[in-house]
Amino acid sequence: MQHPHTPAESTPCAPDRPLVILGASVRALAVSAHRAGWAVHAADLFCDLDVLAISTKAVSVADDHGDDEGGYPWSLRAAAASFPPTVAWCYTGALENHPDLVDAIASTRSLAGNPGAVLRKLRDPLQAAAAAAAAGLAFPETHLTPVGLPLDGSFLIKPLAGAGGRGIHRWTPEVASDHRRRHAHGLPSTHAWQRFETGVALSAAYCLTHGTARLLGLSRQLIGEPWCHAGRFAWCGAVTLGPRPASPEYDRLTTGLQRFGDVLSSQFHAVGLVGVDLVVDAAGRLVVIEINPRPTASMELFERSGVCSIADSHLSACGFSSSTGLLASQPPTQAAPVWAKAVLFAEQATPVSPPLIDAMLLEAKAWTEADGGWPALADIPRPGQTLPAGGPAVTLFAAGRTADDAIAELRGRVARVDALLAATRGTPPIR
Repeated sequence: MQHPHTPAESTPCAPDRPLVILGASVRALAVSAHRAGWAVHAADLFCDLDVLAISTKAVSVADDHGDDEGGYPWSLRAAAASFPPTVAWCYTGALENHPDLVDAIASTRSLAGNPGAVLRKLRDPLQAAAAAAAAGLAFPETHLTPVGLPLDGSFLIKPLAGAGGRGIHRWTPEVASDHRRRHAHGLPSTHAWQRFETGVALSAAYCLTHGTARLLGLSRQLIGEPWCHAGRFAWCGAVTLGPRPASPEYDRLTTGLQRFGDVLSSQFHAVGLVGVDLVVDAAGRLVVIEINPRPTASMELFERSGVCSIADSHLSACGFSSSTGLLASQPPTQAAPVWAKAVLFAEQATPVSPPLIDAMLLEAKAWTEADGGWPALADIPRPGQTLPAGGPAVTLFAAGRTADDAIAELRGRVARVDALLAATRGTPPIR
């Protein structure tokens, strides 16, 4: 059996090209870097089997969210200090919400990514709105206080330091009452209130260098899907938008997004891979929702589509020479399949045993072969762990001729793995 944790056609890693990757979950970027020949040193919350399989060294940090520098995410600083000198270090989500931490680590290691000054601007919803306006795009009505806002659910309350859709709720009397209780002692709010925009949720992937922007591609976001057991606003996957015939509507969309990328690069001095969440409403209006100034979870789909190596593209754009040039400038082809991924969340607390891992890998073997050797299963937890209820269990992938084909295949795979998780608990899946 092909090694289940390593993408097809990996390049042997070079010990003289060490790279540190830090974040809540680093697997996608770490696997890309390993495939491109980097010697990966990784630290995140999970230290899944995939990361262990491809890393020179990998460690996990506790998700204790401490208020001081001893808890997550500051524990990543200590993890980084345990690694040997490297060519560079980079981060994944959700370290963009911790600019002081990014700057602290960057004071001792060369950063391949956006420094704290850029993060503070682009994660500020008011400055993000200004960036959208500069590109001629819309941004939702946003407030830093709920005073005077309706309680009919037309606004969302969102954590300023959020990621993956966690902690987002409609602003209703019940939610407002709970929020008031939490802030009864006069503590400053850590939230923003944003008008809820309906439409097709997309994500734009950019590669930015100093003064230039390349739009790598678009994907449709999967949010709150019941078949993934995801929360109402939780990001749970994506599907790439396949090759499209020329049309005024599509040209207008990509033209607007190119302008926005140019603004992020030239006016905000963002570099590397940057993701932008957006909505296209019923009138065709493009509404920017959020800027994620780092490699995002959906970008690995573009590597599978042959667009680029996400690790090498990010590092090269940040001024670090590509290790191999693998896929660095390969354009997508008309024959490239549409790729989809989904994060399956655990319905109930689930113990992880070797037989469960073996059963999942056995299921995934035929899927991987059908997908040309790309692993169909990722973020595989370590035996001995217990997946918490509502926490991420595994990630699955599927390819198809169209987005509908890819999603249909993906749903079938998710259902099979979900059944295995339920069987290991001794209970049927809850539907």
